Amino acid sequence: MKLKLTKPLVVFDLETTGLDLVKDRIIQLSFIKVMPSGEELRGNYLINPECHIPSFITDLTGIGDNDVKDKPTFKQLASTLSQQFSGCDFAGFNSNHFDIPLLAEEFLRAGIDFDFSKCCLIDAQTIFHKMERRNLAAAYKFYCGRKMEEDFTAHRSDEDTEATWRILQGQLDYYTEEHQRQMGEDPKDRTLPNDVKALADFSKVNNNVDFAGRIVWGEAKDAKGNTITDKDGKPVMTEYFNFGKHKGKTVADVLRTDQGYFSWVMQGDFTYNTKQVLTRIRLRELMK
Repeated sequence: MKLKLTKPLVVFDLETTGLDLVKDRIIQLSFIKVMPSGEELRGNYLINPECHIPSFITDLTGIGDNDVKDKPTFKQLASTLSQQFSGCDFAGFNSNHFDIPLLAEEFLRAGIDFDFSKCCLIDAQTIFHKMERRNLAAAYKFYCGRKMEEDFTAHRSDEDTEATWRILQGQLDYYTEEHQRQMGEDPKDRTLPNDVKALADFSKVNNNVDFAGRIVWGEAKDAKGNTITDKDGKPVMTEYFNFGKHKGKTVADVLRTDQGYFSWVMQGDFTYNTKQVLTRIRLRELMK
């Protein structure tokens, strides 16, 4: 089924030197930019991480130091990528947990403030796990009817990107009311909307404000501990620290009562995204 788009959707995948958002770097970035017209534009970059690629990563991806030594760094590509991705929504497989956070870090390290908070972020793995609870290879077999190894080389981001785009389209076909009825299922809780915003909302699995989960959303409370509601009776949400000595306290209160805490975080070993989010909250509070 063709996904209904109002703006371009970037389906992407990364290969990296590891899983640490602070220390590790991207070595391959591949994407399919799907236009509302249905046109598909592909990009595939090998990237010099400016550090040694561990042998187990080379064994896994087939990408070693010699493969990237003459390739551009992310900083050299960042401006081009920012222009290519401007005004787009994003989709991937496990992307909301890892690929988006690391991509955000790489942009910030390159001095580009790419604001993913304004994008819809669809995670095909989250959709798959909520519906079927398996992995990429099983998802491909389930939704596309073929084995991954029949069509792709494992652990290459360009190959995984193609598989993810096919899986997402297969999910839209599979979770229609008509198909679920044909399968003998009650379609009430087993249908997916053909809408990017709704799919992005369905892909969310936490209440993080920053990607690392150091700051989280929670219900705002008054002085008596009662939940504050808006004019429609819905809880007003605010940011809370989710770590350290101020865990469970609102960020706004901590910034007001412990002014040194902001500087401590900014100088600490936290992700650039966490620091970026905290800075935005601080600037907002100062403007009140």
